[in-house]
Amino acid sequence: MNTENTKAQMRKGILEFCILSLINEREMYVSDLIDELKKGKLDVVEGTLYPLLTRLKNGEFLSYRWEESTGGPPRKYYQMTEKGKLFLAELQNTWNDLTDSVNLITKNNNPTGAPESAFLPNS
Repeated sequence: MNTENTKAQMRKGILEFCILSLINEREMYVSDLIDELKKGKLDVVEGTLYPLLTRLKNGEFLSYRWEESTGGPPRKYYQMTEKGKLFLAELQNTWNDLTDSVNLITKNNNPTGAPESAFLPNS
């Protein structure tokens, strides 16, 4: 079984949550998002990000504004809408429930011998 494929699917599943969390902190340009995701060890390319941002904008979770750039074309900066903030709160609750469940299920199933805290969020 290919673990890389499984890991990629897991990352895709949480990407929307991570993007909304970042944009909730401040409005962001696509390259800012990519940089922040890389800092969090989520390598994402523009070809993955743009369709997701478009879907979130069409769902009215995000809006954007254009800003002129001195070094190229205008930049699109994304920001959260009120609907997006409510949706993010729901995702945060779901994430908390999910991590609690996974930690409960896997606490006695640690094949690596790593400390149990290694499987907890924010560890």
